[in-house]
Amino acid sequence: MAEFSGHLSLLAAVREPGGRTVLAGKSFRAPFHISKPYWDADAGTLLVQVVNPTAGILAGDRLVSEISVQAGASLLVTTPSASRVFQMRDGVAECRQQFAVAAGAWLEVMPEPLVPHRGSSYRQVTTVDVEPGGSLFFVEPLLPGRIGHGESWVWERLRLELTVRLGGELIARERFDQSGLALRELAELSGSGASACFANAILIAPAYDPATVPAWRSDLNALHRDGLWLGVSALRRGGWSLKLIATGSVQLRQALRDVRVILARYFPKLTCDPRKL
Repeated sequence: MAEFSGHLSLLAAVREPGGRTVLAGKSFRAPFHISKPYWDADAGTLLVQVVNPTAGILAGDRLVSEISVQAGASLLVTTPSASRVFQMRDGVAECRQQFAVAAGAWLEVMPEPLVPHRGSSYRQVTTVDVEPGGSLFFVEPLLPGRIGHGESWVWERLRLELTVRLGGELIARERFDQSGLALRELAELSGSGASACFANAILIAPAYDPATVPAWRSDLNALHRDGLWLGVSALRRGGWSLKLIATGSVQLRQALRDVRVILARYFPKLTCDPRKL
C-alpha cells in the first residue's frame, strides 16, 4: 500500500491596504489539494477548502501543513468532508500542523470531524502562534468512529496534541492520548452515550481582559442542555477554551453552527459560511 508524505503550505496576505486577502503563496502535495479560493466580500474573508482526494489517512502517512496569515489578512480554512483514519494492521499515521497569525490578522480553522476507524493509530500535533493583536478561532471536532457500522470507540490509539502561544508566551497546552475503549468507558460514565461526539475550540481575541466576563458568555452557556454539554474557560491571557460533548454527530454539528452564530455578533469574520463552496 502506498504511503503519502503530504505537504501543504498557505500564505494569506493583502496586496494593498484595505484590499482583498489573497493566497500570496501556496504549495501542496498529495494527499493535500485545495479548491479555488472564494472571497466573501460581506465577511471580508477568504475561504479555502483543503481536500483529500484519496480515500483517507492510511498507515505510514506523514502529513505536514503550515498556514500563515499576514497583517490585515483574513482567512477561513475548512474541509468539505470528514477526515477518515483507516484501519492499520501495523504502523501509524501522523499529522503535524502549524498555524501563524500576525497582528491585525484573522484565522479560522473549521474542518469537518476527524473519524478514526477500527484498529487505527493516529497522532496529530498542532502548534498555533498568534502575535499580539491577532485573532483566531480554531476547532477540532471528533466523532467516535463509523457509528452506522458499529465501530464506535474501536480505534487502537488516538493522540491529539495542541500548543497555543500568544506573543511567544505559552497560553494553552493540551494532550489527549487514549485508546477507543478508554474513551468509551469515560463517555458511558459521563452519561453522554456510545455515540458521543466531541469538539475542542480555542478563541483568541485582541485586548482580552481575563477578569472581564464577555457579553457572549451567557449566550453560549444557554446552549448547554440535555444531549449537549458545553463549557467555556478563560485562558491565562488572550482568549478562551471551549469544550463540547454531544450525544451524536447531528447534535454536534448544530451546536458548532450555533456557537459560530453567537460569536459572529462580536467577531464579524465568523459570518463567513464554511459551506459556501
